[in-house]
Order: sequence, then structure tokens, then C-alpha cells
Amino acid sequence: MRIYPEQLAQQLGKGLRQAYLLFGNEPLLKQECGDQIKLAAQQAGFDERHAFTIDAQLDWNQILDCTQAMSLFSARQIIELEVPESGLNANQAKALQEVIATLHSDILLLMHGPRLNKKQENAKWFKSVAELGLYIPCNTPDARHLPRFIQGRCQHLGLKPDHESVLMLAQWHEGNLLALAQSLQKLTLLYPNGKLTVAHLEEALSRHNHYTPFQLLDALLAGQSKRSQRVLRQLEGEGIEPVILLRTLQRELTQLYKMQEMGSKGTPLNIIFEQFRIWQSRREVYIGALHRLPLVTLIHLLQQLAHLEVQVKTNFDYQPWPALSALCAEMCGIQTHTMAKL
Repeated sequence: MRIYPEQLAQQLGKGLRQAYLLFGNEPLLKQECGDQIKLAAQQAGFDERHAFTIDAQLDWNQILDCTQAMSLFSARQIIELEVPESGLNANQAKALQEVIATLHSDILLLMHGPRLNKKQENAKWFKSVAELGLYIPCNTPDARHLPRFIQGRCQHLGLKPDHESVLMLAQWHEGNLLALAQSLQKLTLLYPNGKLTVAHLEEALSRHNHYTPFQLLDALLAGQSKRSQRVLRQLEGEGIEPVILLRTLQRELTQLYKMQEMGSKGTPLNIIFEQFRIWQSRREVYIGALHRLPLVTLIHLLQQLAHLEVQVKTNFDYQPWPALSALCAEMCGIQTHTMAKL
């Protein structure tokens, strides 16, 4: 059964499950959910905890020894397994299946690891564990869902921000939920009545937003010109290497070019998406990008990108950020004089 982090407390109130899967890219949510589960388990008599990392050195017999200890002779136990970024290989998946088969009511299995793709969620080991308990995706909310996420946390803390305050909190903390949690705790101390306005935020907080190249890419695909410029400025301020952004943009523009080329030859859009493994949830944004960026525009953008890369690699005094800003604007459908002059 799949639930979301904000639903976990309610589920724990109904009783413990035998297994919990915490997977995602947001450390704060995984930590908070893990703490909630372990606290509830401790209150239910699970006094021992054994943590293992699944890697080449793991002795699976140690885990099996834990599952074979009965509560008549030992305490109820939490077995915590950390899945590596690379996922599980065939031998590890097989060994995990053997562990799953030995689970009983005195064992609570808690697994955590990186964000999973659809193929991993369809793996036999994953389905076996999910049938025993709850799968809780712990992913960083994107820009669209972050305000609602903030509203929910504020309500839990007794804070009552107005609409503008929620939007400002989202903009200032995007990509950094740990800083958001700390800021909200600070606001509960500074404003006991819970009322929050933009003036309160400006007085009490500073910006803590943290962006990645992939968030820039998402904004560009969606044609969000203002947001993409804001993300780009933040990445520049954080000192990210321009070459990283150039390679990220090159990879995406090349893919869009190949998709347009296939479309021009009559290949149906759903076949194109399947070939390039575009998730169903992201297809709408790609459709918008393909409508906005015809082949001739993509060729122009790739040429400008190649020119930029040469400048960055051969002229160490060159400042690529204005040209990068112009290229991002062009990807969003805004014509710029800067790009025309390159």
C-alpha cells in the first residue's frame, strides 16, 4: 500500500505494519518518517534494532539469525536495511527474498534508499515487501506542490501564514526542506500567535533555496521563463560549474531534436515517448516543449550551445552567464538580441 509522509501518523495510529519502505530523494522526509516508525515500534515493544547496509560485504546470515530469534528468548526487533544508490543486483534481491520469507510478528522490517523508478517498483522483492506493509515515497515536493506542502506543515505547527507568505516560503526554501523545517520552527518561537505575513518573513528569515540543474531543466521544458532565470541566478551564486549546465542542456536539447526528427517522419507521439522512456507524468511538459521548439529552433539552440562550450573551454576569462541566460530565455520561447549576435 502506498501512502505519503503526511499520512504516516494516521496510519501508525491504526497499528504497526510488518514492513515499511522509505524511498526517495529527500533526506528530511526519510528521517522524519523513520523516526516516527521507530518511536511507534519502540512503544509496541520493539526494543532491539539491527541496521545493515546492503553491499558486497553484507553477510545475509546475520540478518537471518535476527529473524529466527523469537520473543520468548529475546526482545522484538527492528531490522533496518539501507539500499544502495545502485539498487539491488540479482543475488541481493534473491537473498532479500529469503529474509522476507522468514519474517514474523516479532520482526519489523524498515527499508530505505534512493528514489525508485517504475522498473524497481515492479521488482519481485519490492512487491513482496510492499504487500507486508507500507510504501512511503519521500521525494522533495516540486515547485507546483511545495506551497501545499508548506501549508500542511504550517497547520501542523499552528502557524497561519497568508497566501503571499506561503509563496515566499516556497520560493526561499525550494530544494532545501531541512532549512524550511528549521525556519518554520524559528517562526513558531518568534510569533506565538501563529500569524505570518511577508513582513514577518523578511524580518525573521533569509533565503535558503537550493536548486539543481534538473530543476533548471524542468523550468525550461515547461517554458517558465521567470522561474528558469531565478534558478539560473541561484546556480551561478552557488558556484556551479557552467560546463555542468552546458552538458545538461546539450543532452536535453539533443533528445528533443531526435524526438522532433522522429515526429517529422510520422512516428506517433506515444511511441516516441516510450522509446525515450518519458514517464507518463512528464509527457505533458514534453508535449509543450515540442510544440514550442520546432527543429529549426533546436538546431539554432544546439549551435549556440556548441559556441558557448568552445568559449568556456578556450577562454578562461570568458563569463558565460549572460549568454546562458539568453539561451534559457530562447528555450522558453523568448527572442533575445544577445543570442542573435552570437
